[in-house]
Amino acid sequence: MTDEELLTRYSTGPDSLRQSVAGMTEEHLDAKPIPGTWSTRQVVCHIADFEPVYADRMKRVISEDNPTFFGGDPDVFAARLAYEERDLEEELQLVEATRQQMVRVLKTLSSDDFQRTGKHSEDGPLDLRTLLTRITDHIPHHARFIKEKRRALSSQEHPSTQS
Repeated sequence: MTDEELLTRYSTGPDSLRQSVAGMTEEHLDAKPIPGTWSTRQVVCHIADFEPVYADRMKRVISEDNPTFFGGDPDVFAARLAYEERDLEEELQLVEATRQQMVRVLKTLSSDDFQRTGKHSEDGPLDLRTLLTRITDHIPHHARFIKEKRRALSSQEHPSTQS
């Protein structure tokens, strides 16, 4: 995949996230139809929390020489950052704004810039392209879980009748 194709995928991620939750009621957003998994609201909050984290990592790789950055435990974020109380629209807007800003920055870079590296505290050296690929894949990864939740909710609301 070219840098341009990757940037296009990155920039369209928020639209696909918004589409994945379109039409869901507050009850559906907070439901946990699959035991042991997060609600859709929690998934969206997780995405919104890690967008700025990845934006910071990418900015630091772009602007600093081999910076170090740290991991974050998604379960700790979910447990401590009031996911159940957060507004879905605000979370979606944060994802959109973060990606819009980063696309403006990333479009100014050369191919060589995408090879710049930083050091992740757990994963070791990572180049900008890898960071961009990881965050680009983050929304599709979680959109699959939202789709599964919607399917499970639908089957709970409309159980099939057997004769």
